[in-house]
Amino acid sequence: MNLILMGPPGAGKGTQARRIAEKYKIPQLSTGDMLRAAVAAGSDVGLKAKAAMESGSLVTDDVVVGIISDRIKEKDCAKGFILDGFPRTVAQAEALDGMLSKESLKINHVIDVAADDEALVTRITGRMTCSKCGEGFHKEYKKPKKKNKCDLCGGKLTTRADDNEETVRNRLKVYHEQTAPVIGFYQEKGSFKEVDGMQAMDDVFGSLCAILG
Repeated sequence: MNLILMGPPGAGKGTQARRIAEKYKIPQLSTGDMLRAAVAAGSDVGLKAKAAMESGSLVTDDVVVGIISDRIKEKDCAKGFILDGFPRTVAQAEALDGMLSKESLKINHVIDVAADDEALVTRITGRMTCSKCGEGFHKEYKKPKKKNKCDLCGGKLTTRADDNEETVRNRLKVYHEQTAPVIGFYQEKGSFKEVDGMQAMDDVFGSLCAILG
């Protein structure tokens, strides 16, 4: 089962991908992690990626697809894989399709964890993390007992610099602009489904499992 999981920032896609990976015993493949691993391993595509990163330019789609191609040949991908955060553009989706067809593989499911933008802005801008133990809190949904203090260890709670409203709204705008055409691409192929990401976390997982079987 080869799966692409999509979703806007803050929709909980990463958490759901980890749960799917655990339940179905297939690896969650993040392009960032794969790039770093390929660079560390010094593979052909890894060296190309390293050269691009060191020159400050973007890693090209063909290099990223090459890294995915190498990765899915590893033993743990025998039963399938979850692509997390890729493809982000139609060009990437086409390149991925071309590579998979050469390997006699295809994407079985493309699922978007859809969520309301306003709710996501509230969700993301309210996040707080303990600087000492890493425990997460929220200004509305999981308030600490003492202001800006961690309930577990008493450490100071901090917010990420990019979790401000302007940045979050811009990230959501870019996501919708880039991925709307990708959704159209997979809808035409009949492999696209959507789940309501505004449900409780367990219910979102249940909806995903109902699609995956």
